[in-house]
Amino acid sequence: MEPLKSSSTSRLAQVRAITLRWLISSLAIFAAISLVPGISFTGPGWQIGVIAMLFGMINALLRPLLTLLTCPLVVLSLGLFGLVINALLLLLTARLAAAAGVQFTIDGFWPAFFGGLVISLVSLVLGLLAGEPVARVVVHDGRQR
Repeated sequence: MEPLKSSSTSRLAQVRAITLRWLISSLAIFAAISLVPGISFTGPGWQIGVIAMLFGMINALLRPLLTLLTCPLVVLSLGLFGLVINALLLLLTARLAAAAGVQFTIDGFWPAFFGGLVISLVSLVLGLLAGEPVARVVVHDGRQR
């Protein structure tokens, strides 16, 4: 039987995982700004972290709904329509960042599409290098401990 982890250790692991995910997203957005023509950023570097936080919140809130609503397109395109969803969410992030006073601009759909692709690939590679699990399944057996 596995020993129980204390709640402070578990909470610390959660904070570490969230911070790592945020840093990886910040680096991936920086890579997209550097590599994709049509995506630009002007301002202090810490604002890329703000963009990453906005992008993460928008993805957490809207991606499941958009994926559900466009499920037939996602299935018919063998998942490639997910890249279109990613581009739309990145465009929305740029709009919200501009409203918050962050100078992050995307010149249209195609720069957003390729920027989303770069962000996805860089996030995947950095996540794997950091030892972050690709997927995690938690099973509760219903017994109280």
